[in-house]
Amino acid sequence: MPHFVIDCASSVLEEYTQNEINSAVHQVAVASGLFIESDIKVRVNPFTSCLVGNKQAPFIHVFTHIMQGRTTEQKAALSKAVVSKLHCMFTHVDNIAMNIDDFEKATYCNKNQL
Repeated sequence: MPHFVIDCASSVLEEYTQNEINSAVHQVAVASGLFIESDIKVRVNPFTSCLVGNKQAPFIHVFTHIMQGRTTEQKAALSKAVVSKLHCMFTHVDNIAMNIDDFEKATYCNKNQL
């Protein structure tokens, strides 16, 4: 944790590879200073069939899941930084967005906690 799950139209992969997108988002997450680098997980889910406004169009949406405890301002700055980076990479994509959801510490468990 944190997890950055990048849903996108498969057409965006014609310009950058999944590894390049993963690396770009990873770098922004590290630069935010909010996370330990080795904890950051980033992945891309490309979709071959999708509609945006009832038509075929490229899109990128980052679903981010982090442990609770960051301020609204920190999360807003992170979203803006990631969307800004993706916009610089994909200037032709009109639909780029990100949202952040918090994990609850009380209900989160990983194998190291067993």
